[in-house]
Amino acid sequence: MQMIQWFPGHMHLTRKLIEERVKDIDVVIEVLDARIPGSSFNPLLQELTGHKPRMKLLNKQDVADPVQTQAWLDWYNAQPETRAIAMDAEEVAPARRLVETCRQLAPNRGGMAKPMRVLICGVPNVGKSTLINTMTGKKQAKAADEAGVTKDEQRIVLDHDFYLWDTPGMLWPRISIAQSGFNLAASGSVGRNAYDEELVALELLLYLQKHYPQNLEDRFKLGLGVDQIQTLHDDELLEAIGRKRGCVMSGGRVNLQKAAEIVITDYRTHVLGRITLETPAEFEQWAAVAAVADAERQAKKDALAQSRKKGRKPR
Repeated sequence: MQMIQWFPGHMHLTRKLIEERVKDIDVVIEVLDARIPGSSFNPLLQELTGHKPRMKLLNKQDVADPVQTQAWLDWYNAQPETRAIAMDAEEVAPARRLVETCRQLAPNRGGMAKPMRVLICGVPNVGKSTLINTMTGKKQAKAADEAGVTKDEQRIVLDHDFYLWDTPGMLWPRISIAQSGFNLAASGSVGRNAYDEELVALELLLYLQKHYPQNLEDRFKLGLGVDQIQTLHDDELLEAIGRKRGCVMSGGRVNLQKAAEIVITDYRTHVLGRITLETPAEFEQWAAVAAVADAERQAKKDALAQSRKKGRKPR
């Protein structure tokens, strides 16, 4: 998947902010999208904050597959110094309970002499700003259903001895797990100019065909059985959806761009149902494949560098 400006300038700034801030932080909250709990995990954030106790907050759990959400909670809770919970950022009581969970992760902090200092971060458009506004009971952070709304670091007081630092959403320099790129794009964590919508819609349909074929039939009324939906080629399915939704141009051709926009929008607005685009086992498999590819790529770069070094003439 080819991304445009995958790591733009403001994300370099965010990295520097986190590197500086994390020195004085007691707990890190990483907000994840419960529909893509592996793909919305930022390996760069892990690198920057890896030595701190952390909370993995699977947000938007109300629109994710509940069976898979539990599987992901179990997966993250099995990791050291990590607490994982699932919630909807607009639910008031669970959001307030985050304060107590942070206190449990750093029991030696508290009181005016040693106030709790928490960093909240995540990839763009995971609902972080909405969560902060819910916890505080007022509009502290700008929220919108698009990537890259928060631009600057903010300090927010949640209690007399509890300080929360909000950082802009940050992606990482190079995507290595190809499927994660598609899932992030489908879920709205990547700016619209950074991907091909038709390609993302085809990848999305490919996964939905396998795991959620009934959701496709219920939404688009294609008049096809589940078995037939699963055996259609993904581009045939996109064309069928386009025809059903009136995306037909002169000559009877289907406007696949418009059909792709419909598929992506229906997924993002949850009218396709409660869907999760990856399981822990699938993500581990994708990561293993990516690790092999990265190792091969690095070996080629090292061999090329060594070859060039040997070919240099002495001065």
